[in-house]
Amino acid sequence: MEPADIYALLSEAMVTTVTASGPVLAIALVTGLVIAFFQALTQIQEMTLTFVPKIVAIFLGLVAALPFMFSALMTFTDTIF
Repeated sequence: MEPADIYALLSEAMVTTVTASGPVLAIALVTGLVIAFFQALTQIQEMTLTFVPKIVAIFLGLVAALPFMFSALMTFTDTIF
């Protein structure tokens, strides 16, 4: 295996990782921003208000994005083998 092949494989691995984790990270970001905006408007600084909705949103996002993540990882695995 040539160094160029290893570079291409690592590059594709990073792109696949970002592609597979992107939807869940975007959901966590949007949920965090909405909660922070809500806390700023109401001046409620309860710590559980930050964690519980974000955990629920991430879990639901994982359930919704699982087929997409699986297909992206299977495509990458097929490329490797």
